[in-house]
Amino acid sequence: MSWPDGPVLVRTPATSANLGPGFDSLGLALALYDDVEVAVTGGGLSIEVDGEGAEVADRGERHLIVKVLRRAFDVLDGLAETGPGAPLGQPKGLRLRCRNRIPHSRGLGSSSAAIVAGIVAARALHPAGDLLDDAAALRLATDIEGHPDNVAPCLAGGLTIAWTEPGGARLVRLDPQVSGVVAFVPDQHLATERARGLLPETVPHGDAAANAGRAALLIAALTAGPVAGLGADVLLAATEDRLHQDYRAPAMPRSAALVARLREAGVPAVISGAGPTVLAFTTASRVDSMGLEVGNGWHEHPLDVATRGARVVAGGTQVRP
Repeated sequence: MSWPDGPVLVRTPATSANLGPGFDSLGLALALYDDVEVAVTGGGLSIEVDGEGAEVADRGERHLIVKVLRRAFDVLDGLAETGPGAPLGQPKGLRLRCRNRIPHSRGLGSSSAAIVAGIVAARALHPAGDLLDDAAALRLATDIEGHPDNVAPCLAGGLTIAWTEPGGARLVRLDPQVSGVVAFVPDQHLATERARGLLPETVPHGDAAANAGRAALLIAALTAGPVAGLGADVLLAATEDRLHQDYRAPAMPRSAALVARLREAGVPAVISGAGPTVLAFTTASRVDSMGLEVGNGWHEHPLDVATRGARVVAGGTQVRP
């Protein structure tokens, strides 16, 4: 076995997790993409970053994608030992080029996109890549990220339900029947760790029960709404949350206020992931036509749902569909 001569180019979508009541379980892939090119070289480490995250290009071996590549290569070498080939060890050199469009630390899955990009690129570069199937890739990505709600839709596309059991993370992929969403992205960042730190250890039983019902309703509203005759009022009710958004509101008061204004106007709106981006199941024209004042400091992104997850666009030892 040997490394390929040319680079591999991987495209990964943005994601929005939780979607209101689906805390740490529901995720939606969005048509906003990072492109990551990785090549094995004769020596050294070269990192170029264009767009979001350019300030971390000098992290070297501490760069998230590089760390994921190293770990994935080790996993693939372990799989190769049980197959017909032999382990390759770590490559002598790597060249990494990133074109990042997903905002960082805004609740749109930028770290999950980086993790998935590293795994998919390693799988395409390593001759034993076929031995790491999609289920194993999800388990590895979840081990690195810590939870599966963002990495699942990044890998699979569409709408995903993800959970973890003793054998690792698993997912179910669904096709949402929504025309699109609008992401309201603020200028400020919010670290996921800070947002998680605001959550209580326990919640009232009534709140937990309400969220379970809303999450089930949300799946129905997103996947069978038009067929079942479920209107926007059902989707509005289905996106109600009692487990995380109110607790995190002090860290993102402007986002919480925007969610409240949109919902009062009948627009199903939630905090995207850990925030502070606000995700609305509507169109930008509808928001404008309703005369809603979003305010300054927001970047409005009308987005389609990404029906495909991370994929190899070109190069490597195999091209995944």
